[in-house]
Amino acid sequence: MAITSSLSHRSNARTIATKTAIAAGAAVLLTLSLASCSAADASATATDSTASYAADENTLVFGVVPDSVDTQTNYQPLMDYIEAETGKTVEYHESTDYAALIEAAIAGKIDVASFSGFTYLTATTNGAAITPISSIVTEEGQEPGYFSQAIVPADSPITSIDEFAGKKVCFVDPSSTSGYLFPSYNLLEAGIDPVADVTPVFAGKHDVSVTKVGEGKECEVGFAEDSEVAKNDSVKVIAETMVPGAPIVVSDTLPDEMKTQLTDLLAEVTIDDIIASGITSADTDAFRATFYSTEPVSDEYYDTIRDICVKTQAAQCQE
Repeated sequence: MAITSSLSHRSNARTIATKTAIAAGAAVLLTLSLASCSAADASATATDSTASYAADENTLVFGVVPDSVDTQTNYQPLMDYIEAETGKTVEYHESTDYAALIEAAIAGKIDVASFSGFTYLTATTNGAAITPISSIVTEEGQEPGYFSQAIVPADSPITSIDEFAGKKVCFVDPSSTSGYLFPSYNLLEAGIDPVADVTPVFAGKHDVSVTKVGEGKECEVGFAEDSEVAKNDSVKVIAETMVPGAPIVVSDTLPDEMKTQLTDLLAEVTIDDIIASGITSADTDAFRATFYSTEPVSDEYYDTIRDICVKTQAAQCQE
């Protein structure tokens, strides 16, 4: 499942890339031990007597990974929608890094959250009681998902991931799906060890990875999510791979009624639904650039990422 070049005719390329990613992922051997680490096995549904909230019964804690400087702005209309429909205060919780959100989920300190696929699997493997309910679609007609892009400075002569060997490579975070796991897999497919054959640099956020690559000093090449790459003309994309859409999850420890309400609200909602509910902050170019609708997903949807874990033997997969 090497990164597929896709720098023109993006609509057709995205469809092809989606099918390629799913087919290739399915071809990789899936070990029973990882398969058993699904959300269903990692956690038990709370009973009425054990149900609890991360903070209190009047508050829903909404957790996110620190993807970029715009993370809170991107999610605010969705949080406003949850708040208006449930009547509860929605408390924004942006973790300091990916590992911190995993720890918060394991400790029961989030009620609803937006994870990356890899972060979700790492959390459930380590006992987080969470269930995926949907994934965000950014444009009408698309399936859930986004692109992990291989990037180089705009004036770089590098045209292939095969040329990344020996370079200072910007990754996002060891628990990032599009910023580390998929890039590691594609480097391996190119015969490049993502640890021994490059100098890894972890930028912490996707936009920071893009900036560092554009500067060409601390990082000569790198990887980041397509939505952040598109904002910066100091880099160019030489290849990309479709990544399963990041899950919106709910805590299994919430009362059944609350879990059902959140699932009904977030499993299939469009930007028009959110605006119609009175959330005027959703009617902006900024939110439209990151959100069109949600579509239901289940734990099995992330088996492709489990397959990649088998191939890469990434340390986070084993925790």
